[in-house]
Amino acid sequence: MRRVSSYGLFTAACAGFVLGMGAFTFNYAEGTSYLSNDPAACVNCHIMRDQYDGWRKSTHHAAATCNDCHVPHDLVGKYATKIEHGLRHSKGFTFQDFHEPIRIKASSLAIVEHNCVRCHQSLVADLPTHGNQVDCAHCHSGIGHSARP
Repeated sequence: MRRVSSYGLFTAACAGFVLGMGAFTFNYAEGTSYLSNDPAACVNCHIMRDQYDGWRKSTHHAAATCNDCHVPHDLVGKYATKIEHGLRHSKGFTFQDFHEPIRIKASSLAIVEHNCVRCHQSLVADLPTHGNQVDCAHCHSGIGHSARP
């Protein structure tokens, strides 16, 4: 029978600690809720409360959830984006390294723009584009998160 070295035992203990803390944190932060389509998951973090409340008052409340606008609609893209957002948000909130009020990143805005056009294709088909893309957020930046048109 082979003996485990002190280094191997120490490495295993460290790995166990990191994995255990990661699992605890994921559970504590209700990580599995983010895999759903439930908009209430987005307010697990207090920083999203204004956006959630604004969405509930908006005209989009009856037609779209957070995922309808903020993640791609293919399976791989959806969960890859959710993982990327989750890791970035976890880091930001853990180390208090985020802008308040929260701001959308350019990559996330591109997803929102794509989903705007996807849902409203009949309305935007004949609109002029801004560099090969309709720029919905330029004029309608608060449409999904406020009661204003």
